Amino acid sequence: MDKKSIYGIVIIFLILVVFSYLNQPSKEEIEAAKTRRDSIALVEQQRALEQQRILAEQEAQNSAFASGDSTTQKEIEKAKADEFGAFGANAMGEEEFSTLENDRMKITFSNLGGRIYSVQLKDYQRYDSTAVILFSGEETLFGLNFFSRNRPIETEKLFFKQVGGQKNVTVTGPPVKKGDEGRMKVNKENPGGTESVTFRLEPEPGKYIEYVYTLSHNSYLVDFDIHMKGMNDYIASNQSYMNFAMGYDVPRQERYSRFGEDRYTNITYKFFEDEVDNLSKTKSDEKDLTTKLKWIGFKQLFFSTTIISEESFPNAMVKQEKFEYENNQEYLGNFRADIAIPYNGSADENVGMQFFFGPNHYQTLKQYGLDMERQVDLGYAIVRPVNKWLIIPVFNFLSRYISNFGIIILILTVLIKMILFPFTYKSYISQAKMRVLKPEIDEINTKFGDKTVEKQQATMALYKKAGVNPMGGCLPMLLQMPILFAMFFFFPTSIELRGQSFLWAHDLSTYDSIISWNFNIPLISNFMGNHLSLFTILMTVTTIISTNLSQSAASSQGMPGMKTMMYIMPIVFFFLLNSYPSGLSYYYLLANMITIGQTYLIRNFVDEDKIHAQLQANKKKPVKKSGFQKRLEDMAKQQQGVQRKKK
Repeated sequence: MDKKSIYGIVIIFLILVVFSYLNQPSKEEIEAAKTRRDSIALVEQQRALEQQRILAEQEAQNSAFASGDSTTQKEIEKAKADEFGAFGANAMGEEEFSTLENDRMKITFSNLGGRIYSVQLKDYQRYDSTAVILFSGEETLFGLNFFSRNRPIETEKLFFKQVGGQKNVTVTGPPVKKGDEGRMKVNKENPGGTESVTFRLEPEPGKYIEYVYTLSHNSYLVDFDIHMKGMNDYIASNQSYMNFAMGYDVPRQERYSRFGEDRYTNITYKFFEDEVDNLSKTKSDEKDLTTKLKWIGFKQLFFSTTIISEESFPNAMVKQEKFEYENNQEYLGNFRADIAIPYNGSADENVGMQFFFGPNHYQTLKQYGLDMERQVDLGYAIVRPVNKWLIIPVFNFLSRYISNFGIIILILTVLIKMILFPFTYKSYISQAKMRVLKPEIDEINTKFGDKTVEKQQATMALYKKAGVNPMGGCLPMLLQMPILFAMFFFFPTSIELRGQSFLWAHDLSTYDSIISWNFNIPLISNFMGNHLSLFTILMTVTTIISTNLSQSAASSQGMPGMKTMMYIMPIVFFFLLNSYPSGLSYYYLLANMITIGQTYLIRNFVDEDKIHAQLQANKKKPVKKSGFQKRLEDMAKQQQGVQRKKK
């Protein structure tokens, strides 16, 4: 890389910085955003008042119904019959709640819609130490939609009856040791109990829609079976499908970071016997999926709700609305899926589904054989196998025996550096060879001056005689890049690090803030947030030290512009990694420290005088041209011929 290329890169970087500064929102835009937020708040307030009015009317109706006022009761029944037809009687009632839980989760149900009202994961806490609840509240959308005698029916507006009537059902089983949470293999070897909760919507005796929820011990899967009996008398026979709708506002579980939960929250889905795809990771998006689907996932950074078909879903519409943190600090966005459910018009029909409510833990998701582990972002195709076959297995193995994740990262780093050591050693030897040839390279530069072609030919001839590969120092470093990038994707998405403290870092899955502020600093806040990460600072310092050692070892290259660029890059990465998980910066810090130690160790064992003597001996041996060297010489001769013709 010549000076012009270096200057070009620096100029591009400066342009990006200036562009970011110039595109900051103006005072007018900030005021407009505030007006929009105020409008949204007003709409939400009006919506809440409307909801209160509806609830008050419903309460009055129920009270009148209970008091036995026959006139009012008949009017209410007539109004409900007009709206819901045969299901009118099911539109009146009082909302009640019940629960089904095992050692992994607690599910709360509402008889209004027979729906799942909320899901709490017992093994995890939010960033503020409250319970992790995947979704909750009256705004949760859950139910079947269909036409009955020319009336649109939404089951979430109708009251179901809980069969059996037991309000709190607990699944029991044997103790589960750490690391075996949700493991199907463990459940087969030491099975626990299984319990079900059933809700029934019955327009008349013996004819009903029934939701059956089944949960086993030590499981993140909930079986969801829909039984329909006699519904052919109520549902139009010309309907080929019913619609199952599910949606909710997505609660924030993690501390805000530009490169954290907001970045990884989106809807994913798997086509039947095909690939996994997803909606945009950065913005609101929606798609009509017209081909068969196996599952649809409402994914956050560390947790997900996944709707799985027993066979396949014919089609679906998925939609996500992402919220800006400045406008909504409680929720990340809103997810919705409208899923086609086959309907044959027979007297008895059954639809089988499952829900996965749990962590985005790679091995846990992989065990189901449904490609749900693809919801864990392991990086681009070139680095994904490194994470899949090297990093994750080693990390999981160590975590079964060591509870301190700072120590686990240390051991993992040492193992990786040991694997890469042969490449590091080869790179250093190549640099040493180039270094001992520097005096001769300087002579060639002096001899040929501005004659670029002749200088290049003489330099290549020297390398060829001495048996030196000028690319020998670069190729080993390139082989290390997949692992470096694999770590860049592994740490931000590793739920194992979530909530794990080490030294001054309270949570290795997010940044370790030692200094923070609440005001915006132009440019700085845009790139690195309103805080300083100590692990990132230490990583940057050790990177500069490591770079200095590397540059002194490669001083024969004679490229001061390149050296300057190598010192700029650690500063650039400081701004980038300051908001990344502290576990990542800690890994890079350890890698830098080991690299520095390896450099000093190799220097003490490598005799450059001996290398120089070997290179001089190589010059006396007959040289056999390689195909690559011959092509370089031919290209140089052609270039020289073109220059002579121009003269």
